Amino acid sequence: MNYTAYLERIGYTGELHPTLEVLQQLQKRHLLAVPFENLDIHSGVPIELDVEKIFDKVVLQKRGGFCYELNGLYFELLTALGFDVRRISAKVFSGSEGTYSPEYDHLALLVTIAGEEYLTDVGFGEFSFAPLKLELNKVQADARGSYVVDKYDEDYYRVSRIENGETRPEYIFRKAARAFDEFAGMCHFHQTDPGSHFRQRSMITLPTEQGRITLTENKLKIKEGDLTKEITLKDATEHEVYLWKYFGVKPAGYNN
Repeated sequence: MNYTAYLERIGYTGELHPTLEVLQQLQKRHLLAVPFENLDIHSGVPIELDVEKIFDKVVLQKRGGFCYELNGLYFELLTALGFDVRRISAKVFSGSEGTYSPEYDHLALLVTIAGEEYLTDVGFGEFSFAPLKLELNKVQADARGSYVVDKYDEDYYRVSRIENGETRPEYIFRKAARAFDEFAGMCHFHQTDPGSHFRQRSMITLPTEQGRITLTENKLKIKEGDLTKEITLKDATEHEVYLWKYFGVKPAGYNN
């Protein structure tokens, strides 16, 4: 894997020592550069837990992906840079059902630096720009909002986002290291099962410094501060235009 190309892809030109400051910069640059998307699922392109194939898609084709791809690849970068990092399995909270998803529904990363553990995640969609320290019950302010980590039960930690005074769970996780192939079953589920939310509609989204840009099959949504602009798309051609304009994804790449 060409790690120089990976760093160029996310626009990172700083130091490469395995420090907290570098991890903070890498996570933010990654989130701002690489979109969260499920386009391949809706164009019938299989997603495999193959690092070289993911590298080709995300770095060379300048595409995005979902958690297994983005955090799976990010793990390789952090490992190459000398970070003490491990893949972890997370169970995502469903606000509509009030329950958590099955094990391996989300792949996140834990990094240990100077004896302290940090949750780093570039594959969840809307998440903090900075890694979250595993310091229980302490509110951590971030440019994307405030977050808190606590114990869910004897085995699981919980990360929650605080919004408008309300604490909303994001996901729960255990700190046990997981092999990449342990996520294969859920990766397949999200591509093929009608019950997966990734199958409901195509979507590509990218945070900006002050907001977020999201493109679905029939709508473009641009949020900037407190202002939100929505454009209803007229046809597939308009979708392709916005796909390229805001995400740098060429229509041909959508079908690769």
